[in-house]
Amino acid sequence: MQNRRALLAAAPLLLATRAGLAETPVPTPPRPPQHPQAHRPAAPKREKTPFERFLDGVAEDARKAGVAPHTLAAAFQGLAPNARVLELDGRQPEFTLTWEQYRDRVVPPARVDQGRRLFQQNRVLLDAISTRFGVAPQLPVAIWGMETNFGGNTGGFSVIEALATLAYDGRRKAFFRTELLAALKILHAGHVPLAHMKGSWAGAMGQPQFMPTSFERYAVDFDGDGHRNIWDSRADALASIANYLARSGWRAGEPWIREVVLPAGFDLEQTGREKRRQVQEWLDAGVRSLDGGALPALEAAVLLPDAPNGPSNQAFMVFNNFNAIRRYNPSNFYALAVGLLADAVG
Repeated sequence: MQNRRALLAAAPLLLATRAGLAETPVPTPPRPPQHPQAHRPAAPKREKTPFERFLDGVAEDARKAGVAPHTLAAAFQGLAPNARVLELDGRQPEFTLTWEQYRDRVVPPARVDQGRRLFQQNRVLLDAISTRFGVAPQLPVAIWGMETNFGGNTGGFSVIEALATLAYDGRRKAFFRTELLAALKILHAGHVPLAHMKGSWAGAMGQPQFMPTSFERYAVDFDGDGHRNIWDSRADALASIANYLARSGWRAGEPWIREVVLPAGFDLEQTGREKRRQVQEWLDAGVRSLDGGALPALEAAVLLPDAPNGPSNQAFMVFNNFNAIRRYNPSNFYALAVGLLADAVG
């Protein structure tokens, strides 16, 4: 009984105590301190470099020309000016070789021998190209040999990087900007993967060393695979050279050069690529072919490579097709060397 009364007496106190505990607010745990950087303002956006702004302008023009954004993003990813390209652009040497020095350098016996082998190995292909374009089959071989040593030296520069560098900071910015836009269109069309689009420091591409605008005008898909692949397809490369010549005024069945002998006392003022006359008039003036063969009844000029002050003893009669070769490279030395190599390989 004592215990029961004690418990009943204590009940109000226990209830009050429990009620007090229930009404006491539970303290909120303190928030962890925030990292100091959480209160820092966002870093300002990096300002683009002048070269990046230049690329933005090129990209805008390229998009207007139909180049896909993903092509542009890949082509310009991580792109920066190439110092070596600018160095080569800035120190082009003066042309000081005599004709004999130039001829011996670019048409050595080893190149002639290799050209003869390749001409025979590819004769079926070359005849098919000649039939289609009307260009003598040895001419594409000669230019192929002159430009890249028959595909052995096509250049190791990224064409996009080289052209972008020269368009941004080269001596002929407008020219190279046009070439850069053309190169981007070639990538967009899928003719060559970006990683394989290699060429010279000036952007000349593939086995024929076409600039991109020349590729647009003259490159052909001769092997029929859907791509104008002047990098890896020998058929496309050689046919593209022939197409270039055909569209530069080549006349089927006509010669390009003939080495001639001038008579004693010949008036050298009559020589020069622009001073053309009928071959019969040259014959009347005493000009004769070196090998004694007949000269064709065409219009021609007489050219002394080193005239007027050079040491050359060689003289050439040059015909219309000589000028077609000069469209490929506007140098008399180059066109003469191509002509000699063509004669030697074919």
